[in-house]
Amino acid sequence: MNYYLIGIKGSGMSTLACLLHDLGNNVMGYDDAESYKFTMEGLLDRNIKIYTGSDLPNLNKDTIVTYTAAIDTNHHEVKRCIDLGFKVIPYKDVMAKLTLDKQSICVCGTHGKTTTSLMFAKILNKALGCSYFVGDGTGFGNKNSNLLVIESCEYNKHFLSYHPFDTIITNIELDHTETYPTIIDMVKAFQEFVDKNKNNVILCGDDINSLKLKVNKGYYYGFNDNNDLIIKNYRVEDNKTKFDVYYKEQYFDSYEVNLFGKHLILDASAAILASILYNIDKKIIKEEIESFSHAKRRFSEEIIGDNVIIDDYAHHPTEIRVTYDSAKAKYPNKEIIAIFLPNTYSRTKALESDFIKSLSLYDKAYLMDIKCDREKQEDYPDVSSFNLTKKINNSEMISIEKVNELLKYHNAVLCFMSCANISPMINKYKELLKK
Repeated sequence: MNYYLIGIKGSGMSTLACLLHDLGNNVMGYDDAESYKFTMEGLLDRNIKIYTGSDLPNLNKDTIVTYTAAIDTNHHEVKRCIDLGFKVIPYKDVMAKLTLDKQSICVCGTHGKTTTSLMFAKILNKALGCSYFVGDGTGFGNKNSNLLVIESCEYNKHFLSYHPFDTIITNIELDHTETYPTIIDMVKAFQEFVDKNKNNVILCGDDINSLKLKVNKGYYYGFNDNNDLIIKNYRVEDNKTKFDVYYKEQYFDSYEVNLFGKHLILDASAAILASILYNIDKKIIKEEIESFSHAKRRFSEEIIGDNVIIDDYAHHPTEIRVTYDSAKAKYPNKEIIAIFLPNTYSRTKALESDFIKSLSLYDKAYLMDIKCDREKQEDYPDVSSFNLTKKINNSEMISIEKVNELLKYHNAVLCFMSCANISPMINKYKELLKK
């Protein structure tokens, strides 16, 4: 089968391209962005052709064209393919077909689904073999396995097109407010998703909104004693996080990981519980959990001189808070500085008070102008990063032209956070810092 992916450098689209390629398809793509993005790594490794600008391909007549959710059918390359008579279908429909063809373990939730997906995919692939789709650009197809671990995003209710066999729900919190005006709407969508599930549903029993879901075969994990899998003796020692796991009130195993923050231990526990239900040997579980490093752009660290640079996908107030918690737990004696690029006006407006609380935790917070491709500033006249800085302790605006202002920090942790492309800011700072 021939596939042409428009917006191929996006995190979801690049992952899909790698997965489709590994399953034996011919894949190529187009993207408006000509610059390098971290999601291109897998594409380049597979020699998947990427077209940009006016460099456009001649497509075979049987090519299936799909496009990222970040654009619509008015995009110039989508329109060209429609005018040429190609079959053009949304990204979510290609994903839905994959989940129908495989025994799909769908990992969803407001936070932590990328890390949980990657953890469980590593374990499952080592033990049984599987394909996987992880939203940090990590896609892998195994022609010899019917198992598929797939990160399932709730954005625009895309995951409701999927066909889950097993489901992992990490948590439910208000987000994507352009689609879900209230938390009630969020919970309703997740309920609709688990109603489609065929087998086990794994949920965080510490999460109040996950507990609102009615499930047939539910298994719960967390720190609370009423869970099926319980995390005990959580502590940070010798620059590692250590914890024990009990399953059905019986000791299961102990772990030492290079991850900091309770949220990441919850993600690990979700992967452990899923592995138990798939009857995977505990030695494999332990080996993969303890060797796990962060997913791409999930608390990715680089040390230059006496400063630590963190690149993180955090874009929700809760994620900004746990990035702070992780940095403080690992580097308790350093200043923690936030550099935040907000994404979407609707999220910024709906969660304003929570953004203020989370960013006020940092010793200093710098905000960039809001980035949004799918919303218009004129529809949100009172929403801006500048207005936020008026309400956040010790905060101010910053741009790539003023990145040299960050050079005054020493013995600090600088947390660059966004789901949008903040790489130019990071790269410019690194360049100046190394000089």
